[in-house]
Amino acid sequence: MGKIGLIIRREYLTRVRKKSFIIMTILGPLIMGALMIVPVWMASVNVSVKTVQVLDEAGLVDGLLTPNDNIKFVYTRKPIDQAKKELEASGYFALVHIPRFEDNDLNHLQRQIKLYSAEQVSLSTKLFIRTQIEKQVERLKLQSQGVDQDLVDNVKKTVNVPLEIIPLDGKGKSDVEVNTVLGMFGGILIYLFIFLFGAQVMRGVIEEKTNRIVEVIISSVKPFQLMMGKIIGIALVGLTQFLLWVVLTGSIYSIFMATVVKDKFSAQNVETILKQSPDGTSVDDIDQIKETQEVIGRVNSINWGLMIPAFLFYFLGGYLLYGALFAAIGGAVDSESDTQQFMLPVSAPLIFAFVMAQAVLNDPNGTMAKWLSIIPFTSPIIMMVRLPFGVHYTELLLSFAMLILGFVFTTWAAGKIYRTGILMYGKRPTWREMFRWLRY
Repeated sequence: MGKIGLIIRREYLTRVRKKSFIIMTILGPLIMGALMIVPVWMASVNVSVKTVQVLDEAGLVDGLLTPNDNIKFVYTRKPIDQAKKELEASGYFALVHIPRFEDNDLNHLQRQIKLYSAEQVSLSTKLFIRTQIEKQVERLKLQSQGVDQDLVDNVKKTVNVPLEIIPLDGKGKSDVEVNTVLGMFGGILIYLFIFLFGAQVMRGVIEEKTNRIVEVIISSVKPFQLMMGKIIGIALVGLTQFLLWVVLTGSIYSIFMATVVKDKFSAQNVETILKQSPDGTSVDDIDQIKETQEVIGRVNSINWGLMIPAFLFYFLGGYLLYGALFAAIGGAVDSESDTQQFMLPVSAPLIFAFVMAQAVLNDPNGTMAKWLSIIPFTSPIIMMVRLPFGVHYTELLLSFAMLILGFVFTTWAAGKIYRTGILMYGKRPTWREMFRWLRY
């Protein structure tokens, strides 16, 4: 095994044997699942039903406000002053006051409706009550024009245009929502992984330099070999952790699908529930089951055979490109506090790519998106954002080639800085000095 191989082995084994690595590798998929499942579960368990009192002096809502699982309505005829005084003692959450109005001026009445509450009202509660009142205002306005509200409601229920997108290449349907979520999620992971493992390289170099260990090491190996060994070793640590996350997450997903989802959300079970419903029509539970079936179908339709290898390539390529620069920074400074003046210029393209990801989502095949997915400093994030929407293979290959060339160039430049800076002590280097080191 060569000297670089020995350094890679040392860096890799040192980190994968740590308890923190083992714990996070196991808990990572569980934590991600808990972040999605637990808030929803707690929201459904701990929801308290709020009772809203309605004083309708105008006869506007006429007892027609529709409650939901969280809010119910009760009606009163008490004077407004008495209702306000008794609100807190009565145990009601809030009081809606609809005053009398004259000349059928609904536009004026809308501005006079008030919601009184002794507690702070959440945005969702306000919007729900507001929507219910607006429906009744709409009903009266339609009646004044001789339009049947029931007819309008029935028309709204039957209007649903999914607008399926069918690519001309015949490769199935294109799901914009899933592509957007998947692209942004992939870009965020690349962004976090590059910063996380790149910072590990920098801290490792600073630690060895501070403890003077590097002086002993470079008596046996060249500085460039030491830098490459550390970068590749930590890259393999990140790759190992990611692959284990994929395996564990896939196992959890497979078990969930085989035990919970398979029976509950199967097509046969949906048909059975439909037949058991009193009038043979759909109910809310059926709609939820169908929506879940649709989500599962969308997840299964993703081209994982392309997404996972591309993610691994851009993770490794982006990490190697920025990892070399982080290693050069670590070799040039004496402490982590001295890295601030160098970190922002080096990481600015990565931050810029993350900021521009939203604009790329709005136009994934635009000129700006194409160029940003080819430039090596931005391509790891931008190409992952574009990939779910479909990228021509020539652009993908060009992006691959440019990222490899970018890694080679940054490694060469970082090696020059690393070789000189790793033995410099007691002086904070400037940008001018670091550029001068490139010419040594």
